[in-house]
Amino acid sequence: ELENVMHAFLNREYDVLVSTTIIETGVDIPNVNTLIVDRADRMGLSQLYQLRGRVGRSNRIAYAYFTYLPDQVLTEVATKRLQAIKEFTELGSGFKIAMRDLSIRGAGNILGAQQHGFIDSVGFDLYSEMLKEAVERRKHGLTGETVETVNPELQLKIDAYIPDMYISDGKQKINMYKRFRAVEVADDLVDLKDELVDRYGDYPAEVEALIQVTELRMYAKREKVELIKEQKNTITITLTQTATKQLLFDKLTNYVNDFGRMLKFKFENDQVIFTFMFDKRSQNDRYQYVKSLLQALHDFKG
Repeated sequence: ELENVMHAFLNREYDVLVSTTIIETGVDIPNVNTLIVDRADRMGLSQLYQLRGRVGRSNRIAYAYFTYLPDQVLTEVATKRLQAIKEFTELGSGFKIAMRDLSIRGAGNILGAQQHGFIDSVGFDLYSEMLKEAVERRKHGLTGETVETVNPELQLKIDAYIPDMYISDGKQKINMYKRFRAVEVADDLVDLKDELVDRYGDYPAEVEALIQVTELRMYAKREKVELIKEQKNTITITLTQTATKQLLFDKLTNYVNDFGRMLKFKFENDQVIFTFMFDKRSQNDRYQYVKSLLQALHDFKG
């Protein structure tokens, strides 16, 4: 039925073709010289551009009319779309239209501010991380192994951030925070520090603190540490139940005894909890002590 109508229109048996937006998919009718789009405010910019391309396909002058209801209050986005389709009329406007569409909508519905469905509830970064974890679980599941992913919680009394005086551009700063968050191995952190110096110069104390925190999180994640919490002159490190089961306690006990009163550990809810107690002399090096413990834990697992 559709084919018969189209053939009749091509053969000029009809002067007017009433259609849905299906004609945007590449229908080529050179003799058409006028297009009227009803309720154009409800369509996307790329869709409007494709529809407009259905006319003027020969050497004759063509006209495209985009209409909306006279009493309709257009949204800001709809107004920008119609303005763009009106503004870009010359040949080769496709790229400009695409860039304008990008600026109106954001970088797509996945990367932009507008999110949908499951991604909307968790955010793109967390969604990507969860997807990565699901793939890993699937891989290990096929081999009969199990995998546990830990996101350590760090509650530290330290000013760890990127100040405006060091990186003033907001987008660059957010990107750098993401880079810190994505560090998983020591080489990643070395590369990140080198890049900071190359791009922005020597980093201040606040960024140095951020590097320390990132390093602690990296080792804590590797050793399946659930929580690192600082209170007054003490820092507690809580392992997950899985990490606790892997410990070789004879080696661990000898290591802890070497610290004397500074370091103790106990069992609570099938988890090992380490407690560092610092005096004035050791307070400044407290994070180095925590780091050394996290690094040593790797040798205490069977």
